[in-house]
Amino acid sequence: MTFMTVAHYLQILDKSWRNLDGNKVALFISLRHEHAKFPNYQVEQPDRIVNKFLTSPLDDLVCLHLRCLFYIGKNNFIEAYKNQSTLVQTFAKILQSQKEENWSLPIMFVICSDLRLIAQQAEKQRVGNTENPGEILEKAAECLMGCFRVCAADNRSSDEDTKRIGMLGLVNQLFKVYFRINKLHLCKPLIRAIESSQFKDIFPLGQQVTYKYFVGRKSMYDSNYKAAEEYLSYAFENCHKASRKNKRLILTYLVPVKMLLGYIPSRQVLEKYDIVVEFWDLVQAVCQGNLKLFDDLMEKHEAFFISSGIYLIVDKLKIIAYRNLFRKVYLILNTHQIPVDSLQQALECLGQDADLDETECIVANLIYEGKIKGYISHQHRKVVVSKQNPFPPLTSLS
Repeated sequence: MTFMTVAHYLQILDKSWRNLDGNKVALFISLRHEHAKFPNYQVEQPDRIVNKFLTSPLDDLVCLHLRCLFYIGKNNFIEAYKNQSTLVQTFAKILQSQKEENWSLPIMFVICSDLRLIAQQAEKQRVGNTENPGEILEKAAECLMGCFRVCAADNRSSDEDTKRIGMLGLVNQLFKVYFRINKLHLCKPLIRAIESSQFKDIFPLGQQVTYKYFVGRKSMYDSNYKAAEEYLSYAFENCHKASRKNKRLILTYLVPVKMLLGYIPSRQVLEKYDIVVEFWDLVQAVCQGNLKLFDDLMEKHEAFFISSGIYLIVDKLKIIAYRNLFRKVYLILNTHQIPVDSLQQALECLGQDADLDETECIVANLIYEGKIKGYISHQHRKVVVSKQNPFPPLTSLS
């Protein structure tokens, strides 16, 4: 964008608003548009010049926008957040007053997304000065909810003019906030609202991919791995092929979920999306029942697993490694009555400090989860497994 005077900028906004051109207004009121980097737009008291060119209600929005730019220029994100927050609240009232029209939804998406990003920066500036981390983001979510309620309540407009088609974009913004401040329980009513919406399958594909990604992650944390696999697979398959970073992010969660369900990822896919280092050796350790290697890899990649929020999920793969190790013992001994001490010796060989009682406990968990068909004879210290399919395929359990 070439340099533009504030007067020219305001004239463009005025014309776009009068023409009901939501996309263009959104462009010129975005904090990420090129105009935002020019100092002449960073005005602390813009009311006089704005009122020369704009009328209500656009004048209030633009004044708040220019003030927000001023504080961003001063690197004061807390004050910038306050102005952006007021802008979103002001816009929510405007949106509510617009009956049977939805041309301004692109504006809503942009200012709400900007609010979340500014809130994240404001949180960083107040770290160490507060007893309530995440407080700004939580307040930002309340502002976003104001817009969401306006959209959700628009039941009388026709399908072409309804604001309800803006719900999913807002839900995705709210998901990003709730995941960041670790309040996933607040996602539940939003998921219910989307799942019951008549527009569920006709929202823009990009928004659906983002939605499925977050719902898949939530299902994973809720230990609903079948649902998590379904949502994350949809997100991965429908994510734009050029979005390698996003596809890699989705795979980071999809791989351990698939493995918990018994599906082994190919090395080719892991290499393609640059996660072979973190996962391929782990896949081998689980398949081989190599518990020592598994423990070493968990320690080696601990920082990656924790930062990705999958450490506890990946750690659950160890029970599958136990199952595969015990299956090897079963095949070697070639008997349906496996001495517990044989299983214990196998564990000790792989660096596991487990006595007979702990070994029985591991076996009991595997039997409970259906990964071994059989029972434990405590009197004889033996695991008696079924003569038919004693170690059923994991894929048959999901």
